[in-house]
Amino acid sequence: MQRPMLSAAFFQRDPLVCARELIGTELIWEKCSGIVVETEAYLTLNDEASHTFSRPSTRAFVERNAAGAVYIYMNYGVHWMLNVLVKGSERSGLILIRALEPRRGLALMKTRRGIEDIRRLCSGPGKLAQALNITKRHHEMNLCADPRHGFARDAKQKTKVVADPRIGISRAKDFPWRFTLAESPFVSVPVRPKVGRPLTPRKSAMSLPAR
Repeated sequence: MQRPMLSAAFFQRDPLVCARELIGTELIWEKCSGIVVETEAYLTLNDEASHTFSRPSTRAFVERNAAGAVYIYMNYGVHWMLNVLVKGSERSGLILIRALEPRRGLALMKTRRGIEDIRRLCSGPGKLAQALNITKRHHEMNLCADPRHGFARDAKQKTKVVADPRIGISRAKDFPWRFTLAESPFVSVPVRPKVGRPLTPRKSAMSLPAR
């Protein structure tokens, strides 16, 4: 049974809520797909780690695009990175898709990555972009308009999500805005002991404040 795709309304909420609730969804990308097991949230205002803090081109992207648009950039001139634009009523942001648990198109992903270990196929934002053949040509694509590219969710599925500080950045490092599927072996970096915090209905991503 095909699961419903996430609509634009999903991405018209607080970035932290969206980043948390993307965990457990299935990212469908043409012939391949994977369960989202790791995301990171970046705010468009007052977040020194976000591209909008220093890049006018990124601020322009946010202004001209609707929620659910793809933001692609190249990291260190080597790896493409997949981000999704979120526009909430009070604040907006970009969500970096950091890792997937591969589900469909494994042979194709292995060929693109040149490895056989399924746990290493998409265990990082650059790796998953290579495995799914995501490049700059997908920049500004609407992930809510084409069933071949987007997120699917089982409304009945329950996931245990852990929040811990973002990684791989030099500024605003302490915000617990990296979200992972609890105990998943497919994440890019294991959650640090005594740092990751399980999220419950009483302690949701919304409660994690911006600076």
